[in-house]
Amino acid sequence: MSTMPEPVRSEASHKHGSPTRHIIGFILSIVLSIVALELVLHHSMPKGAVLGFIVLLAVVQIFVQLFMFMHITESYGPAYHTLMLMIGFFFVIAIVGGSIWVMSFNAQVS
Repeated sequence: MSTMPEPVRSEASHKHGSPTRHIIGFILSIVLSIVALELVLHHSMPKGAVLGFIVLLAVVQIFVQLFMFMHITESYGPAYHTLMLMIGFFFVIAIVGGSIWVMSFNAQVS
C-alpha cells in the first residue's frame, strides 16, 4: 500500500491541442521558412530590407511555435512560467543582437 498521494489531474492537463492546430502550425512554419529562403536566394530586395524582413519572419515563426506547438495559452501553472519565457526572450534578443553587432565589424575590418 502506497502512502504517496495521487497527483491531481485536471481536464486541462490532458488537453494538448487538436491535430488540426498542429497541422496548421506545421504548414505556417514551412511557408515562413520557404518565404525566408526565397528572399535570400533571389536577391529581389536590398540587403537591409531582406535582413529586416527575415527578422520579422523569425518573430512570426516564434509566435507560431509558441501558440501552435508549445501551447503557451493552455497553461494553468504558476506565474513563474511567464517570467522564464520573458527571460528566454531577453537571452534570444541578446544573442541575436550581439551576433549581428559582432558580424557588422567584419564589414569595417575588411
